[in-house]
Amino acid sequence: MRKLIVKGAVLMAFFTNLSVFAQQGGGMWIPTELNEKEMKEMGLKISSEDIFSTGDKSINNAVAHFGGGCTSEVISPNGLLLTNHHCGYGQIQAHSSLEHDYLTDGFWAKELKDELPNDGLTATFIVDIKDVTSTILKGVKENISEEKRKEIIKKNIEKLNEKSKNDAHQSVFIKPFYKGNKYYQFTTETFKDVRLVGAPPSAIGKYGNDTDNWVWPRHTGDFSMFRIYADKNNKPAEYSPENVPYTPKHFLPVNISGINEGDFTFVYGFPGTTDEYLTASAIEQIKDVIDPARINVRTIALSHIDKKMREDNATRIAYASKQARISNAHKKWIGEVLGLNRSNAVEKRKQYEQEFLKRVAENPKLQKEYATIITDLNNVNKENQDYSLANTLYTESFYSNSETFRMALALNTILNAVGEKNYNEVKAKSLNTVASMHKDYNADLDKTISSDLVDNYFKAIPQQLSPDTTPENIKNALNNSVVNGTKELNGKSFIGNIKEIAKNDNEFINALKNDALIAQVRLVLNSNQTKVVPTYLSNEDKISKLMRTYMKGQMEVFTDKKIFPDANSTLRVTYGKVDGYQPRDAVYYEPITHIDGVIEKYVPNDYEFDLPKHMLDLYGQKDFGKYADKNGKLPINFIATNHTTGGNSGSPVLDAQGNLIGLNFDRVWEGTMSDLNYDPEICRNIMVDTRYVLWVIDKYANAQRLIDEMTIIDNKK
Repeated sequence: MRKLIVKGAVLMAFFTNLSVFAQQGGGMWIPTELNEKEMKEMGLKISSEDIFSTGDKSINNAVAHFGGGCTSEVISPNGLLLTNHHCGYGQIQAHSSLEHDYLTDGFWAKELKDELPNDGLTATFIVDIKDVTSTILKGVKENISEEKRKEIIKKNIEKLNEKSKNDAHQSVFIKPFYKGNKYYQFTTETFKDVRLVGAPPSAIGKYGNDTDNWVWPRHTGDFSMFRIYADKNNKPAEYSPENVPYTPKHFLPVNISGINEGDFTFVYGFPGTTDEYLTASAIEQIKDVIDPARINVRTIALSHIDKKMREDNATRIAYASKQARISNAHKKWIGEVLGLNRSNAVEKRKQYEQEFLKRVAENPKLQKEYATIITDLNNVNKENQDYSLANTLYTESFYSNSETFRMALALNTILNAVGEKNYNEVKAKSLNTVASMHKDYNADLDKTISSDLVDNYFKAIPQQLSPDTTPENIKNALNNSVVNGTKELNGKSFIGNIKEIAKNDNEFINALKNDALIAQVRLVLNSNQTKVVPTYLSNEDKISKLMRTYMKGQMEVFTDKKIFPDANSTLRVTYGKVDGYQPRDAVYYEPITHIDGVIEKYVPNDYEFDLPKHMLDLYGQKDFGKYADKNGKLPINFIATNHTTGGNSGSPVLDAQGNLIGLNFDRVWEGTMSDLNYDPEICRNIMVDTRYVLWVIDKYANAQRLIDEMTIIDNKK
């Protein structure tokens, strides 16, 4: 314990003024620009070229963007993919029914022919990264308008993409970094035939469910398995029964030798979004205004969904993926507020700003451009607060957490397109959206949720930005609408029949025009678009321009520090060490959990902590095989100081030699604020130990064919 406290004192002194800089494990680095020297000082045994290169054998060839929102890794020469259970949850749920409940029972394809296709699921590899800043910013002058700047950049991007030579199966995209001060071009290969291979039951893959989500200690086997299929030439192809398992350029060996506290690790993946360089005023606004509003809306929705899922098995299956999506962000925001308060993030950022201004004042060349930048940002943030709150409340209440309102908005889009050239296209797209929502839609449950969300919306929104209607009008409309089936058209409900009904276009459009709920939702939409959005977007443009300048200033002022770019769903590397932590006084967490902890939490027939009988039997027999540690215990999860965020779910966790030792799936609750403020004292990522993954596949599922595909390293032998 003394070691931890001393280390904390040293780091606290450093981070008081420079809290946004990566130090010994922080940061999300572009893989072509790694700090190889520091990584090797911390324990890395391979070169940066082994981690990323345009050759075939580098690790980037085994790391794929999974479905556009998670990360996955290739772990066999036959295109076997490993990712999180929660990343594959939508596919597992889509293949599930009351007859074949793969969420409850798990799924394991016995042969290749049993692996299940997934429409629209993709796996994308990054094969090249280039800094194209000078080309993209050519012609951009300091004194031009934001609109002109965007126009020039857009044209430059289009020209460069046209010139880029790629194979037929490759694509390119360009993204801004450092708030638009730099641009990088990515060359990709996207595979479109990705099939479900195996998944443990939710009692393993989601063990602890909401109670344990975002917390430590953790005991969750959050993994699932897929396979990439390619055409006969090993190239990307749409799904076809004729496709064959993909032969990857590189796949990851799996190391089951075990990990220890202090071991070097690095995580490779596609982190989604961070905002690490905000001003103190912006962090304070998120902490005190925006996050609490989001949390409140989702608390309302979850209170109804969770109750119904516990009562009804069909609802549990239908709402599993939706509940997970809503709950995940809900608890993350709660932890973010908790972490920002406990780490004193606002005060530390103010001290960082004081150091920035001090250095600016000491350099006459910098004063003209940066002397007032923080004051300017603070003023716009203050002006934008009510509009940001109103826009957040609208999105959370009428789109993210009410399917009824979201369907009404989609149907209103059809009305707006009547008489336009693209009417048929808009109608087809909107009908597809609504019809897809009907599959797992509980009209009565959603009506209850929507009614409570309306009451909260009108209470929480700043009065001057309130819609030109009342909560009573909207709630009455919920009881008499074709949208949610409380009103029928010619004896038929829209629910499940909307595409058939829509074939009679005149009758369908008249029904939409005369529907009370669509009319009410339109009033809310129009009010948001006229009262809120114009000012909100104008302020956001001002903030964007000022932040670009401030980011440029930070890179110029803090020349003694290496600054990493914010996450933007592109390939990144973060590195750190296996380490416990002390989130609060008198509380210290060890960095590794074991199966004994799983059993300690076990509650028979519980929604979150039940366990399959077969797993209990294996535990009773202590049948852990070669996956036990040196003390005979089966490791489950571990934590380290790797700097991760959403999108890193499913990312491979690698040892010093580049072997797979874990699967990233979460962060500790107090550390979820790392999207805004990385604090090495309490920010930890949570990973499934590969030994637990293989134990479940081998001992629990008896899926020996999958074990046989992998290259397994066991230095204990």
